[in-house]
Amino acid sequence: MHAASGKRLGSAHPREEGPTDLRLVPPALAVWVTAAVTVGAPPGRVTAVVVGCLVLAGVLLALGRTKARRGTEYVARPSRAWPRVSVAASLLCVAAAAASAGLHGADVRRGPIPALARQYAHVTAEVEITSDPRLTRPRIKGDHAAPTAVLFDAEVRRVTRAAEDGAVVATRTPVLVIVDASSPRGSPRRPGGRSPWLSLLPSTRLRVAARLAPALSGGDRIAAVLRVRGSRPPEVVGQPSGPQRFAGRLREGLRLATDGLEADARALLPGLVVGDTSRVTPELDEAFKATDLTHLLAVSGGNFTILLALFVGPPGLAQRAERRGLAPRLGIPLRATALLGGAVTLGFVIVCRPDPSVLRAAACGSIALLALATGRRRSLIPALATAVLLLVLYDPWLSRSYGFLLSVLATGALLTLAPRWSAALQRRRMPPRLAEALAAAGAAQALCAPVVAVLSARVSLVAVPCNLLAEFAVAPATVLGFATLATAPVVLPVAKGLAWCASWPARWIADIARTGAALPGGGVDWPASWPGALLLALVTAAVVLVGRRLLKHPWLSGACVVVFLLVVVQPAPLTRVITGWPPPGWRFAMCDVGQGDATVLAAGDGTAVVVDAGPDPALVDRCLTTLGITRIPLVVLTHFHADHVAGLPGVLRGRAVGAIETTGFAEPPDQAEFVRREAAARRISVTSAVAGERRRIGSLDWQVLWPPPSPAPTPDGPNDASVALVVRSAGLRLLLLGDLEPPAQQALLRSPAAGELTAVDVLKVAHHGSAYQDPELIRRVAPRLALISCGKDNPYGHPAPSTVAALRAGGAVVLRTDKDGALAVVGGDGGLSVAGD
Repeated sequence: MHAASGKRLGSAHPREEGPTDLRLVPPALAVWVTAAVTVGAPPGRVTAVVVGCLVLAGVLLALGRTKARRGTEYVARPSRAWPRVSVAASLLCVAAAAASAGLHGADVRRGPIPALARQYAHVTAEVEITSDPRLTRPRIKGDHAAPTAVLFDAEVRRVTRAAEDGAVVATRTPVLVIVDASSPRGSPRRPGGRSPWLSLLPSTRLRVAARLAPALSGGDRIAAVLRVRGSRPPEVVGQPSGPQRFAGRLREGLRLATDGLEADARALLPGLVVGDTSRVTPELDEAFKATDLTHLLAVSGGNFTILLALFVGPPGLAQRAERRGLAPRLGIPLRATALLGGAVTLGFVIVCRPDPSVLRAAACGSIALLALATGRRRSLIPALATAVLLLVLYDPWLSRSYGFLLSVLATGALLTLAPRWSAALQRRRMPPRLAEALAAAGAAQALCAPVVAVLSARVSLVAVPCNLLAEFAVAPATVLGFATLATAPVVLPVAKGLAWCASWPARWIADIARTGAALPGGGVDWPASWPGALLLALVTAAVVLVGRRLLKHPWLSGACVVVFLLVVVQPAPLTRVITGWPPPGWRFAMCDVGQGDATVLAAGDGTAVVVDAGPDPALVDRCLTTLGITRIPLVVLTHFHADHVAGLPGVLRGRAVGAIETTGFAEPPDQAEFVRREAAARRISVTSAVAGERRRIGSLDWQVLWPPPSPAPTPDGPNDASVALVVRSAGLRLLLLGDLEPPAQQALLRSPAAGELTAVDVLKVAHHGSAYQDPELIRRVAPRLALISCGKDNPYGHPAPSTVAALRAGGAVVLRTDKDGALAVVGGDGGLSVAGD
């Protein structure tokens, strides 16, 4: 039947498909599981698996040959032999996977490096870089940001132990190199602040003096960690290979062409094109994670598919006479187009680095494109299984890679679920293109969400609409980005023009990510475990089954969509009615931002003054969104410790901010520079607060009590330089002490502003309620309500029991964010109450 109805290549309609061929799926799965289990296993276990599988496969094949010789019955009915042959083939694949995994595991363990790492030895090593250097994200530890570091994968080729006779040992052992990038005496930086370590290309050989340390776990691809310290720049002893230099020139040209763009476009375009995320800020990265758009920032099959689609044409037309794309317009026949696609694939792998992740992206992207272009999705399931089988045999460590798992799941969703869902939507009169896009986004999310939940402990409710909205901009951004990549080394002004055009869709994608991440109900917390993933898979299946039935009832479907929108958007009036938060008429609010400070002073009609920003942009942004704050005339940053200023991007996100006021003591310098950089990027002025300053906005007025005007005594540290305020609103008085410690607290009691320290209704306790408080100040202030902002199970013991006891002895009600959550003060004219979130 298929022979009669099949169409010739190039005819007006694609050929008919037969039933899905799943014969290669079990061997591929068996190889995957075997590699995951044996890649870090002891040699004895690996040998047992290999020998056992070979023996069982030999027995099955021998039994089949014996039965065939005994009579013709089995020859005449070969279908009975098929299960035996299939099992034998799977066993042979398992043996091959175990052997490959064993060899790769032994390759990691061989040589002197593992033993030296267990001794934490100091060595001089010659290493060859095998990945692009990357900068770690700054982490907040208490009041400071942990130093950033440059990380890259490498292979140790020669090693000399410093404590021994200086003998050089040749080896080839994979390691992770960590270079301190922010030491006060660190390596010199190039103009613009970019470390020279970040400019190194893969295949470059370096000589480093470092200390070895064991890998984090025995199942890692690396044998040890090589920690490099010191003030010298990298010592290059071998230049990178020709292909890597060529790829480096292209990537550097792309960076130069995007230098003049707006911040989001400058960060996103290199990521969309070649996976270069070095310019992506932590805040933007978190937004992409919250909306499940991170696949756009990695080298994936998606951007490769878009690139090849330029030559093949729109999906479904590759085998038709009216096929479109650049190739047919240039008169290139279909077979030559296939060869050209192979050349594009090779160039893609070279530019994006020929490491396993790129090879996986090229393989999966090619399969997805071929499926979309030919319309023969069922016949490409074996192709996907073959790609998985060969890639895992080539690199068994992929079997433990979440990126590999997500790529295979997404590609499988496009080949299996997406066509059926698209057809179902089109039967219900949805436009074809919209149905295909929605089905693809929904299918990929359905299969990938359980794995993402294991990684992030969160399920995004806005992933499908965000991916759907971003999809319309991905193709033009990627195509224009690749055009910029190709033209930058030749004609940079033209490349800059193309980059400017690509910046528009790139900014659209960034806006989608930021908007989705800012929605109050955009995600829900989920157990980060495989049982949790199984539960999410069951929930997803139930939602799909219910959704199929709902599609038959348009009015009920519409009602469900409205309910979903209300849950995700959570309009402030509706949320207040349902949850009671924030309470009507609130005057002051203390956000729950973990181990840090963020206080909001209401000024009416969505307007507030924000004092400190906490350590996490997402937490303070969520708090301000829940409070309905859209306009901030002034942000006061009491001092520059990270637990007070690192969340500033979250305060500034999507809100009209008038100015930022800080202390004049610019320590620590890196955090002070961070504040100035964030303000400059948004053209917000930064001023210094001094004692005696008074301001008023509506019914809210405040006075600065500390620090004193110049000449001021040099503070003992950033804490004693904190801005202290007394705030009045509707007859209530609130005292904010920042992180002032006893020396500054005692000086404040002796200052001209001491008279403002009496008759205080609410006290924001200094320094998260630490034990380092002046008893006389607590007695003088004698607040009715004391609020403490601190993190749950913080390592500092905040708040100190002695401080809590002293406050209660003075008649104060003590509330703390680690136990009571966000707090809002309501009252006026003597009345006072407090509500928790």
